[in-house]
Amino acid sequence: MNILLTAVNAKYIHSNPAVHSLRAYARKHLGPASPVRIGVAEYTVNHRTEDILASVYRKEPDVLCFSCYIWNIGCVTELAREFHKLRPDVPIWAGGPEVSYDAEAFLREHTEVTGVMAGEGERTFSELCEYYAGYGKEPDSIRGIFLRRKDTVVSAGAREALAMDEIPFYYKDGADFEHRIIYYESSRGCPFSCSYCLSSLDKSLRFRSLDLVFRELSFFLERNVPQVKFVDRTFNCRQDRAEKIWRFLLENDNGITNFHFEIAADLLTEEALLLLGQMRPGLVQLEIGVQSANAASLAEVKRTTDLKRLSEAVRRIRRGKNIHVHLDLIAGLPFEDYGSFAASFDRVYALRPDQLQLGFLKVLKGSGMRARAEDYGLLYGDSPPYEVLRTAWLDYPEIIRLKRAEEMLEVYYNSGQYKMTEKILAMPFQSAFALYESLGGFYEERGYSAMSHSRLRRAEILLEFTAAYVPAIADVIRESLIYDLYARENMKSRPSWAADATEWRELTRRYCRNGKQTHIERFFYRFSEEDGETKARIPGRETEPFYVLFDYTRRDPVSRQASISPLYSQ
Repeated sequence: MNILLTAVNAKYIHSNPAVHSLRAYARKHLGPASPVRIGVAEYTVNHRTEDILASVYRKEPDVLCFSCYIWNIGCVTELAREFHKLRPDVPIWAGGPEVSYDAEAFLREHTEVTGVMAGEGERTFSELCEYYAGYGKEPDSIRGIFLRRKDTVVSAGAREALAMDEIPFYYKDGADFEHRIIYYESSRGCPFSCSYCLSSLDKSLRFRSLDLVFRELSFFLERNVPQVKFVDRTFNCRQDRAEKIWRFLLENDNGITNFHFEIAADLLTEEALLLLGQMRPGLVQLEIGVQSANAASLAEVKRTTDLKRLSEAVRRIRRGKNIHVHLDLIAGLPFEDYGSFAASFDRVYALRPDQLQLGFLKVLKGSGMRARAEDYGLLYGDSPPYEVLRTAWLDYPEIIRLKRAEEMLEVYYNSGQYKMTEKILAMPFQSAFALYESLGGFYEERGYSAMSHSRLRRAEILLEFTAAYVPAIADVIRESLIYDLYARENMKSRPSWAADATEWRELTRRYCRNGKQTHIERFFYRFSEEDGETKARIPGRETEPFYVLFDYTRRDPVSRQASISPLYSQ
């Protein structure tokens, strides 16, 4: 009996923790004598559907299972439909959040699918394996399953939550995770009730025991795994537990592995902040969901956040310059109009995170937002990812303008490639949001939005934008762009507006003895590397030139920028 768990991931570097956890639990539960062989097949949405279909067909499954999410459901339903044509005798099962909250409707629409494993799947899948092995109970009596019976859909009820320590550590199974992000789960459930999020529906908050967590983290550390991403929904919801794990990582740091956590910054204690301040640069990165700075919006979606404490914690972490900080905003929440969102953006931008994600509300199946869509005048796409189109406070043309600003934010801020320039360029504008809004409009007017651009071309477009909007600072922007370009890499093609580098050839010979690993550039403006909140001062032009050495052998482990040293004279 060959049962195949199939995942279609968003990118190659991703893995699917769900299918590996289901297999590991079932193998342990069934035992080595079981006639059931459980395989895992992972693909990406970038694969051609016909290639995935051919690969799955060649594996000759007796039972085929799919892991379903908003990013892959279109591909999965097409695969299920085509595979069923070829092998109508093979039962097809679906699981995951995209089918768990409307399982009955999904089965009525997709008649090729035998059933749905709803909610937490380890025990449900294990009992289903027993059934197909010939000695388990019928599927319609297995909790967590929705099963089609001719023209009806039957279910034995919801599956009870599983204790975290019962879930095997599947990374020891020998699966190939090289060149992929490692995901690790030390808890399940969420203590909060945010109405836009499915995690709020799981109130059975459970934790893996710390002795197990420490042993498993040691497994990653001993193997010098590049990155481990904790998928805990709010890692520090129990602050004492979070501090113990952070202290363990601090004391056992291998100098290589990076650990990613999603946290609530307003819950951080003084002890936690002191621990984070001691971390090796690059050991830890933090993702913090702000979502909005509009108190009415946060209250309406039941998002409990102390914005003042959150901001103070982020500022303190940023001052340490040792932790990559990622902040999130969501456009389309109740009571958030265009002006309110712009204010939220400016408040979060002022914290100068390493990344600021401007996301758009996804009206997910099973969420409180979908249940109250009519109350909020909420229109959203019928197809995944069910993204907001309009609300009672935000119309569609405004959504389009926000999307243009979001694209500019990705290109010029989140890329980290124009750090100095975007900071200076924001100063003459009424607000940071006004800069990105104007940039988006400029791209649209010039026809640049639908085109692919090189990094150097993006810089040239910024020069065009500066000339059109703020010509008074054109000189400083020309130099800040050269600074940014060389801070990231030793450019193969020299910018057309840059001075002739042969003018400081002797200085280059004296300091640059390792080829392309260093570079010297001449400037008339002094650029501050201070990475705190934006300074409201545009640098003045010096009367005499000075020189800067960019060393690519000594990069900042957080920003990946070159080490930068002033050389004051030739």
